[in-house]
Amino acid sequence: MCPEKMQEFNNVTLARNTVARRIEDLSTNLKQQVSGKARAFDFYSIACDESTDPTDTAQLLIFLRGIDDDFSISEELLDLRSLTGTTTGKDIFEAVSVAIENMSLPWDKLCGVTTDGAPAMTGERNGMASMVCRKVREAGGEAVKLHCIIHQEALCARAAQLGNVMATVVKTINLIRSRALNHREFRTFLSDIDAEYGDVIYHTDVRWLSRSSVLQRFFSLRSEIDRFLKEKQLRLDELCEPMWLADLAFLVDLTGQLNTLNKSLQGKDALVSQMYAHMKSFAVKLRLFEKQIRDRNTAHFPALGEIISHFPNANIPENMDKYVTVLTSLIKEFNKRFQDFAAIEKDIQVFSSPFSVDVEGVQGEVQLELIEMQCDDTLRSRHQMLPLPEFYSSLERSRFPLMRRHAKRMISLFGSTYICEQTFSLMTLNKNRLRSRITDSHLCDVLRISTTRLKPDLTAILQSKAQYHCSH
Repeated sequence: MCPEKMQEFNNVTLARNTVARRIEDLSTNLKQQVSGKARAFDFYSIACDESTDPTDTAQLLIFLRGIDDDFSISEELLDLRSLTGTTTGKDIFEAVSVAIENMSLPWDKLCGVTTDGAPAMTGERNGMASMVCRKVREAGGEAVKLHCIIHQEALCARAAQLGNVMATVVKTINLIRSRALNHREFRTFLSDIDAEYGDVIYHTDVRWLSRSSVLQRFFSLRSEIDRFLKEKQLRLDELCEPMWLADLAFLVDLTGQLNTLNKSLQGKDALVSQMYAHMKSFAVKLRLFEKQIRDRNTAHFPALGEIISHFPNANIPENMDKYVTVLTSLIKEFNKRFQDFAAIEKDIQVFSSPFSVDVEGVQGEVQLELIEMQCDDTLRSRHQMLPLPEFYSSLERSRFPLMRRHAKRMISLFGSTYICEQTFSLMTLNKNRLRSRITDSHLCDVLRISTTRLKPDLTAILQSKAQYHCSH
């Protein structure tokens, strides 16, 4: 409209109250669309995570993933509930209950609740997830509770420790970066010698990918760091010790593998079956790594191999038993965790590999449909060509009702709280120390608009207004 007047329109500044009303209207319309879709859900699950905003208010994010009879998947923000008092399992459960009931979602269709693993969330008796599962059973349904698979992987990664390495690396980085003059001179030094990187990275323990990134950057710049420290008369003897460098290289390789796994688990719309497959394959890789390191084979540890070849007289291979110990402890951690996913492993196999699963080992109610499916060569070839949601959507409703129902449950499950963590990053951008007065209601509206995949129905919004501006 009026393209020749575009600049004049761009120069119009809306009042803050006008902007707030626009955001409220958009959020309300999006919430109505989600509510309309929710009425058609055959199954849905929720992902919950809690964090504290800059005003020390506990904010509980609740995301919803639902699926209808046409296998249309919706993943939207259900609600943001502010917990101004205590944050016990009961408090969180009550907040979740209000969010579910406000959206008129039936409890018996809730099939899963995924949390970050905090005690208030996962406690066996008084945890929010346990209370939700009891509520679902009372309504005649059945729900599983899952601990975010990415959080569990990050907890396992803590078993990969060579404390002397990490402490030295962090101490050295802090020495360079915490003093402004040192930091300026170091960056200038790297620029002058055309180094691969322009700086070292601070270590942040709460960030999933931080340790590997810090170690890899430090390892790549080890020669430059040694030269710089010597010029500043700040010697770091470890940079000349072959065994310490071998320890550093081993950690670089191992944390790099863990980071690759972590990245494969991230992202929206990830199916539980895919995430669990990544985890199982990595457990197998760890056993391979353990055997190879025991045999002094560094095929999958290039940084370690580089140090061994650089110091051939240091007898590094004779001192690699401690690396076997680290890998063994990591394997034990992976075997100990993920029990919640292991409990539904058979259901995951039926969903992801219906043509190879043993019929006698599955629930009796789906056995006949599974046999019929396995004997149909057309369906077998279709399964190989199509993504799982599309494959199950293509099945005849009358012929495979139970298999379609099982697939809907599996597709609707959240495997992680990744979407919550991503939204908390948006929350800190929108409610920070310079915008701390934004209300909880408006914060929820902003996050709903920021995370939705739906498009606001602007026509419906305008038609709902008796007049387009309340001041007229």
